[in-house]
Amino acid sequence: MGHLVAKDIFRKLGRKIDGLETRAPWNDRLYALLKELYSAEEAELVVKMPYGLSTLEQMEKTTGYEKPKLRRVLDSLTAKGLVMDLWIGEGYHYAPSPMVVGIFEFTMMRMGPNSDSKKWAKLLHEYMEVDGSFLAANFGNDEQLSIMRAMPHEETLDPSDCFEVLDYEKVSSLIAGADKFAIGLCSCRHEKMHLGEKECDIPLEKCSQFGYAADFMIRHNLAREVTRSEMEDNFVQSRETGLVLSADNVQRNMKFVCHCCKCCCAPLLAIRKFGYPNAIVTSNFIAGIREELCIGCGKCAKACPINAIGMVHLENPDSRKKQPAQVDTAICIGCGVCAINCPTKGCLLTKRGKRVIHPETTFERLMLQCLEKGTLQNQIFANPESINEKFMRAFVGAFLNLPPVKKALMGDKLRSRFLKAMKQGVAKQGKGWLTEI
Repeated sequence: MGHLVAKDIFRKLGRKIDGLETRAPWNDRLYALLKELYSAEEAELVVKMPYGLSTLEQMEKTTGYEKPKLRRVLDSLTAKGLVMDLWIGEGYHYAPSPMVVGIFEFTMMRMGPNSDSKKWAKLLHEYMEVDGSFLAANFGNDEQLSIMRAMPHEETLDPSDCFEVLDYEKVSSLIAGADKFAIGLCSCRHEKMHLGEKECDIPLEKCSQFGYAADFMIRHNLAREVTRSEMEDNFVQSRETGLVLSADNVQRNMKFVCHCCKCCCAPLLAIRKFGYPNAIVTSNFIAGIREELCIGCGKCAKACPINAIGMVHLENPDSRKKQPAQVDTAICIGCGVCAINCPTKGCLLTKRGKRVIHPETTFERLMLQCLEKGTLQNQIFANPESINEKFMRAFVGAFLNLPPVKKALMGDKLRSRFLKAMKQGVAKQGKGWLTEI
């Protein structure tokens, strides 16, 4: 009987995590993962927590826990990255960590004597890659939104075509505008190392965080604080080794940039190995081949992390060119790694024909991502313990998940009006600060 009760609380935890911005379909592999990472007491608290950011006082009211117990269990969860505590405004705000970016990353960034990284790597890999349902649930329906976007290496932009580059598209602007910096382990490379699948010699410590996200990582020993100069050096090294920069998919207050290698990065593998081109949102640029400069060396094709460049066979090649390079514009993410490796500047990034509209803030991305994933009702009615809100979640969720409704709200014509309405709604609740993060 005790076993059944314990499994039931982890089943409830699975539903809670599946109701966040990243879907987490239930199966035995997820049960094994959750049971390893959470105690039953921790699972019960997360189940009772509001879906979105809330203060300690709000959580005390929602969960019915007295403050000493609430603080004790929260401290255990935040130390493991299973709950995020972010200092925003004048106090801490708490939210359950989604599967990505959250449970996967923070678990594989943990170090110390009690870290069983090899076991965690196996459990995460089996659930998120081997099983297949996680990838299908998040990228299998032509989703437009991802939590990550490609950030171009500035040096690879064609100056004759890319004369207008916005600040959020430039690493230099990101670093200049941040007030706190941290670097931690790359969760993907750390996982692949324990699985025996790490083929590169890229250091584990590369993942970059900024601002309040850096503060969270530093406080919980998930990353170390670095100076602005150290962060600049980190990006220089990534350019020199040809790593893809996968950034927080927002225009303002970016929280992280991943430095991704071809052999380990889960989103890049989702594109190249599993055929989900929307796992990373493209930049506003795309690789272009200048035929007069291309010598057919194939270095760009070899460097491309998603095999978006191929070499065209020539029946009668001349002495100057072996095979010209050709870009698959349907999947190129515009990272610039190909151009870094081009010896003649025959490959550079040019502007895309249609500008990609990235969410302005984390709030906008969260609203759009939840709408697309079918979980927006949980952000609107965030108290899981309220009977009235439970009814409203079911009612509003059924409406929002109607394909015509979802398509209309995600479309270019209604998206800005939808986001404006969401901002007005949280402002009326006295949470206008949420729209600025």
